[in-house]
Amino acid sequence: MKLRVYYEDTDAGGIVYHSNYLNFCERARSDVFFQKGFSPVLEGGHFVAKKILAEYLASAKLGDVLEVYSELLEIKGASFELLQRVFKEQKKVFELRIVLVYVTFEGRPQKITSEVKSLIDSLFLTSGME
Repeated sequence: MKLRVYYEDTDAGGIVYHSNYLNFCERARSDVFFQKGFSPVLEGGHFVAKKILAEYLASAKLGDVLEVYSELLEIKGASFELLQRVFKEQKKVFELRIVLVYVTFEGRPQKITSEVKSLIDSLFLTSGME
């Protein structure tokens, strides 16, 4: 997913504020669903972040065009793990590993059904750009 860095994404110096990289990755995850005609909120539940490992590699600035790649690493019983990379041109500026847990609308973890597993498999790349 491509996105442009706007003034609201930056600090006073025009550098992307650190937490906005998480927002960019969230948008990219949601956009994968929307592009295929689905919502990230499914009929039986939705996904919440359980664990995040973020690595800031370089700065993005006001006006930059960024591209976010999302790679499926693993699906377990009630969760899946993604590797998300943010690039500015061909340079990786940010990397995120995130574990997302499938929960009911009441917030209880639930097993990922075979239908939801198939959907996840079909939506996310299995090998990303390095």
